[in-house]
Amino acid sequence: MSTLPAAGPARLIARTVEIPEAVAADLLTLIPAATPASQVCSWVRHGEGLVGWGSALDFATRGSDRFAQAADWWREVCSAAVVRDDLARPGTGPIAFGSMAYAAASQDDSRLVVPSVVVGRRSGRAWLTTATVGEAVPATPELIPASDPSSPGEIAFADGPKTAAEWEIAVAEAVTRITRGDLDKVVLARALVAQGEQPIEPQWLLRRLAAAYANTWVFAVAGLVGATPEMLVRLDRGLATSRVLAGTIRRTGDDDHDLALAASLARSSKDLEEHEYAVRSVADSLARHCGSMNVPETPFVLHLPNVMHLATDVAGAVDDGSTSLELAASLHPSAAVCGTPTPAADALITELEGMDRGRYAGPVGWMDAAGDGEWGIGLRSGRLDEADPRTITLYAGCGIVAGSDPDDEVAESDAKFLPMRDALTARI
Repeated sequence: MSTLPAAGPARLIARTVEIPEAVAADLLTLIPAATPASQVCSWVRHGEGLVGWGSALDFATRGSDRFAQAADWWREVCSAAVVRDDLARPGTGPIAFGSMAYAAASQDDSRLVVPSVVVGRRSGRAWLTTATVGEAVPATPELIPASDPSSPGEIAFADGPKTAAEWEIAVAEAVTRITRGDLDKVVLARALVAQGEQPIEPQWLLRRLAAAYANTWVFAVAGLVGATPEMLVRLDRGLATSRVLAGTIRRTGDDDHDLALAASLARSSKDLEEHEYAVRSVADSLARHCGSMNVPETPFVLHLPNVMHLATDVAGAVDDGSTSLELAASLHPSAAVCGTPTPAADALITELEGMDRGRYAGPVGWMDAAGDGEWGIGLRSGRLDEADPRTITLYAGCGIVAGSDPDDEVAESDAKFLPMRDALTARI
C-alpha cells in the first residue's frame, strides 16, 4: 500500500530552513501532544538526531522484496520532489523514517513515513523541514515545547506466546541442535504484553527512554517504539559504519563488581564466539559494497545502564552507489539477530519462537533524498497496539551458541526487557 499520488501535478514539496539551536534543545518535547501514535517519528541520541510528526506520505509493503520496493518508492518520490534546502547536509531536505519487518513472511507491514514536519539537531546546528503533497508551499509550524504527556497509570504484564519456562525449553532444544552440528548460533526472542489503565502515548515513552538510556538511539516509527544500542549501518557521504553488539552480561549497579564483570565478559569464550559470528556476518555483507574495509581484531565492552555488551565498529568506503536502506537490506538479518548459518538459524527461529516478530529486530531509522541515513536494529522495543492504545507488546532476544545455559539466557532476556519495562513503570 502506498499513498504516493498518481501521475499528475501532485508531488512532494519540501523546504528546510535553519533554526536557532536553542529552539531544538530538547527535540522530543517538540512533538505535539495530539499527534497520533502512528505519526510520531523519532531518532534521537544524546539529544541530537531527528523527530517528526504528521504524515505527508506513507508507504507500506510486505514480502521478500520489501526492501527493494521501499528503496524504489523513495527514489521515485525524491526524483519528482520539489526541494528547497538551505543547509544541504545529511538529515536535511525530504526525510523518510523507516521500520522494516524482520521476516519476509511477516504479516506486519514494513513502513516508510514522510512526516509533515521534521526537526533536526546535529553538531551545533538545527533545522526545520516541512513537507506536503500538492502545489502549495508547506506551512511553517510554530515550534513550542509540548506539555508533559500523560502517564498510562498502573501497568499489568502478561506472557507473550511462550512463558519464560516454555522459552527456556526452546533454548535447551536450540543448544541441542547446535551441539549436534545443525548450526553454529541462533537468536531466540520472547515477548511480554503490557497493558496500562490509560492509553500509552509514544511521546511519554520516548522522553522516559531518552532520560534513562541516553547512550542509545531512541526511536519511534509507525507505532514501534524503543531504545536500541545497535547501529546496523550509518551512511554519511560514502562512509558506511556498523556497530556490532553480541555477547551480553547484566550489570549489578556496583561499579567495582561491574568492572570485574566487564573483564570476564571480554575473556568469555562463549561470548567471544557469539561476537565473532556477528562481526563476520556484518563484515562479509558490507564488503560487497565497499572498496576498502576496517574491521578491528578485538571488541570493546560497551557499558549501558542495564547491561554490558561486547562491541565492534566496522567501517567501509561504499563504492557501488548503494543507499543506506540498501546497505541495511544487505546486512539484514545479521548473526546478531538471526544466527549462523542464516538459513538454518532462520528456520529454527520459525520452529521454536512461536510468534511473528513483526518489525522487532528489523532495521529501523531514517534516510534522506541523497540516500544517506542511519539504520539501527529494532531492539529493546515494543509495538503499540493500533486497536487498543493501552496495550504494547515488548520483545527481547538472546544469542544461543553451544555453551549457552538456558537459565542464564532467561536471565539475560529479562535484563533486555528492562529498558521498556522501566520506561513503563519506574520513576524516572
